[in-house]
Amino acid sequence: MKQIAIIGASGYTGAQMTQLVDTESQLSVQGIYVSEGSADKHKPLSALYPAYSHLPYQISPLTEQAKQLIIADADAVVLATDHAVSLELAAYFYQHGLAVFDLSGAYRFADKNQYPKWYGFEHTQTDTLNDAVYGLAEWNATEIAQSKMIAVPGCYPTASLLALKPVAPFLTGTLPVINAVSGVTGAGRKAQLHTSFCEVSLTPYGVLGHRHQPEIATHLGHEVIFTPHLGNFKRGILATITVQLTPDTTTQDIVKAFAMYDNSPLVHVKHNAFPKVDDVVMTPQCHIGWKYDENNHYLVITSAIDNLMKGAASQGLQCIKIHFDL
Repeated sequence: MKQIAIIGASGYTGAQMTQLVDTESQLSVQGIYVSEGSADKHKPLSALYPAYSHLPYQISPLTEQAKQLIIADADAVVLATDHAVSLELAAYFYQHGLAVFDLSGAYRFADKNQYPKWYGFEHTQTDTLNDAVYGLAEWNATEIAQSKMIAVPGCYPTASLLALKPVAPFLTGTLPVINAVSGVTGAGRKAQLHTSFCEVSLTPYGVLGHRHQPEIATHLGHEVIFTPHLGNFKRGILATITVQLTPDTTTQDIVKAFAMYDNSPLVHVKHNAFPKVDDVVMTPQCHIGWKYDENNHYLVITSAIDNLMKGAASQGLQCIKIHFDL
């Protein structure tokens, strides 16, 4: 039985992770934590999320005593915390021998020079960063199994990379164009006017400057144009991607490329059929649909995931199970 500590448990992703770990017979929740200054400390999780009324966990403040208890009792730590917070906590627990599954962006780039530009801080934990692996579960299972420092991918990159990586060998110099829409839970639980449900109307944001663009490009090995949109729904991501392939690429080549997911139980691919958000909400699955025009060599791919599940918590759970060989 592996003991999992979850830090940042009062947020949407942390609460979802708590629920997922609780359902696993080979895992146990060591404890759930928030910062010492959080208004949610000492509350039962069910007070914040009545849907989890069956879960018996109380949220504890992450005091120095709590950290020592985690080091003594836990096998792994999940960080559902802000990037700058994860920067320090991930290194702290990793250096104390625990497996760390970081759901923030603090360790997704191997190049530390990317962090001031995209995340606004200098990366000071070089040794831990050098050991970090990217937790795209269907593609990096060997690395996830071998490393104790796993950077779980962002939600938009997960949807985009699962769709694009199989066809990467056929890409031309033309940049793939990714248009993706996320539900408002992607903005987090903290109250903000522009993400208030009554204020949300379908709109692009972060145009030509969103931090997930370089994450996608880095792990695809090819520059992309990425435009995220905020949708007036709670959960889910739908990414529609247009990409030009080399002139000799056939439909059968693409069929063979996507066949790499035939043994991946959570990724489902269909030719000439396209998913919708409702197909994947509240599931750990990714649904991919595609259509190819052999005359002009353009491929359109649509990828659908739940941003809190496959885009965060359930992919974190995949990484935990891969790492511990469960």
